[in-house]
Parts: sequence; structure tokens; C-alpha cells
Amino acid sequence: MHSLHCTSSVSCCSTRTVRRRRAQLKLACTAEQVVNDATQSHWFQKTITLPNHKRGCHVITRKILAEIPELAEYEVGLANLFILHTSASLTINENASLDVPLDLNDALDRIVPEGNQYRHLIEGFDDMPAHVKSSLMGPSLTIPIARGRFALGTWQGIYLNEHRNYGGARNIIVTIQGQKRADGRKYSQYS
Repeated sequence: MHSLHCTSSVSCCSTRTVRRRRAQLKLACTAEQVVNDATQSHWFQKTITLPNHKRGCHVITRKILAEIPELAEYEVGLANLFILHTSASLTINENASLDVPLDLNDALDRIVPEGNQYRHLIEGFDDMPAHVKSSLMGPSLTIPIARGRFALGTWQGIYLNEHRNYGGARNIIVTIQGQKRADGRKYSQYS
């Protein structure tokens, strides 16, 4: 809070000086408010439901982006993707070669094979291995945001790893925290 006052008994400021100082303080307060508004942290959250995917590793970057057009409002920030399941996982990996998802799934199957060696078999032979794979790969990703986009590398994509034979639809919570553009506009997906 700014105030103007004279501390001497003699008038120290002319009326014109006082008006000019008040106008300067008002402008300074307005400018400070604009800066604070531009740097204010904004939050956004949405649950995305992905349709059933067959067992395997699937690049879902475009599907996620299609569901969160609000991303284009952010200058800088972080996006957290969290899958609400214990038999599927998320990861980031190469999105250029069609062989990578296949090889990734084959490697996971070799690391964690199906079979009756597990105690938890009530939901099928693919269930417990799915839980182990999910723990290895992880349920969440944190991705930087820059100029309205995920700041992924040239060959990086977001993967849904479906570890069950019949996993069903999968829910992912996307939480975005960051600074929106100061001008209130959105970035183009083509910029």
C-alpha cells in the first residue's frame, strides 16, 4: 500500500508534485499487478479415457494432445500424466520406428514371463506379470511444457503400455501447472 504524506510542518510538495507522484505510484501498482498476473501459476486437470488397446506398447502422444487443447495456453510449465490402473503403465520412448513398441513389449515379456510361479493367479496368468511390469515402467510421467507444447525430444513419444490381454479402457489424469501466455492468446499447434 502506497501513501503520500509530508513529514515537515512546512508544505514540502506543491499540489502539482503530489498529483504527479500519485499518478506515478498508480502506474507502478498497475505495472506490478500486470507482472504478477503474467507470472501467476495456473492449474488445469482433466481425466482422459482411452479406449481398449490390445496387449502391447502403444504410442499415444497424439491421442493425449487431442484431449487437452488447453495446453496451448501455457507459456511454460509441467504436465503430469498419471494412469489410474495397476496393470498398465506409461513411459516415454522412441516414436519413429514401428519396431520399437514391439521390441519393448517383447523385452518386458522376457523380463517378466507369464506362468503359475506367482501366488496371485485369481485374475489369470497375465495379471500378476502385468502388475510387475506396471511397477517397473511406472504409473506417471512429468513432461515439461514450452510455448504451448510438450517439450519432448524429436524422436520421443508418450506410450501406453497395456500389460493385460483384455485390459479394457484406461483412465489417465492429466494435471498441468504453469504460467499462461501474458497476452492471453494460445499457441498454434503448427508454430
